Amino acid sequence: MTGKNGLTYADAGVDIDAGNALVDRIKPAAAATKRSGVMSGLGGFGGLFDLRAAGYEDPILVAATDGVGTKLRIAIDTGVMTGVGVDLVAMCVNDLICQGAEPLFFLDYFATGKLDNDQAATVIEGIAAGCKGSGCALIGGETAEMPGMYPAGDFDLAGFAVGAMERGADLPRDVTEGDVLLGLMSDGVHSNGYSLVRRIVELSGLSWDAPAPFAETTLGEALLTPTRLYVQPALAALRAHPVRGLIHVTGGGLTENTPRALPEGLGAEIDLNAWDLPPVFKWLADAGGIAEAEMLKTFNAGIGMVVIVPQSDAEATAATLTQAGETVVQLGRVTAGEGVRYSGSLL
Repeated sequence: MTGKNGLTYADAGVDIDAGNALVDRIKPAAAATKRSGVMSGLGGFGGLFDLRAAGYEDPILVAATDGVGTKLRIAIDTGVMTGVGVDLVAMCVNDLICQGAEPLFFLDYFATGKLDNDQAATVIEGIAAGCKGSGCALIGGETAEMPGMYPAGDFDLAGFAVGAMERGADLPRDVTEGDVLLGLMSDGVHSNGYSLVRRIVELSGLSWDAPAPFAETTLGEALLTPTRLYVQPALAALRAHPVRGLIHVTGGGLTENTPRALPEGLGAEIDLNAWDLPPVFKWLADAGGIAEAEMLKTFNAGIGMVVIVPQSDAEATAATLTQAGETVVQLGRVTAGEGVRYSGSLL
């Protein structure tokens, strides 16, 4: 080894010891998400899950992956990291339930230029909270420290969720003209449209720590309200009623997501007077001069999930969802003819 200069991986900007310390720190949070079927958690080369132990006889696996988008920029700029982990989980598991699948386990990918254990632990503990809230286990992940790839303090997130359903239980199914659309209210902007949100904030001249014009907190904290987890209420509805479809209202809004759950030849009529537009969206529309059509295809506009049920079961399903903690509104109906048609006024 004579003549070697003694450089280490740490000298190149990657601290393996810090990564190991982070794993030890987040193990209790991950362990708190354990559920039936988990065979192994953090620390191995992969996470093991037993579908039979989870109660499935003839399961079909369903997988989803997503991120948080440029909402992360607000979290990084404000230092408010507690909610983006929940966002990451919600964006994946809310999609899974729309296929009829129960989320079973989750894996995360956290990438940064220089590992800040406090920052990373806060984010991953938020991921664990989102997993626990949706009944799935955090059984693995990757923390990547990549010097030169990210500016100081920046990081990126990706999430991967796997769920299961019994064969033949996939959604949507048997959607019929006359079926009722039940809307579940959102908790705010959720995790879509933030490039436009950030542009509107820039035009408004407000800083992230300014009082929010629409809430009793700072603008940054208000816009970082986590995406709502709809999994447990949706599962309750699926187990008790003949739900025919579920729609996660993400990028594309009601306009583009609603048709994804409708068969060829069918569309939907939605009454925009069925719910009150939440204050955050009123402010965004006013501050950005955004037209109604743009609001409906960029943001969730206050409706985060749509449940499609037969007319005869609409009232009972709404009651189950309300009992599970959701605010439910009857949006409209499935109709002949493709596309979404609106009546009333959103703004």
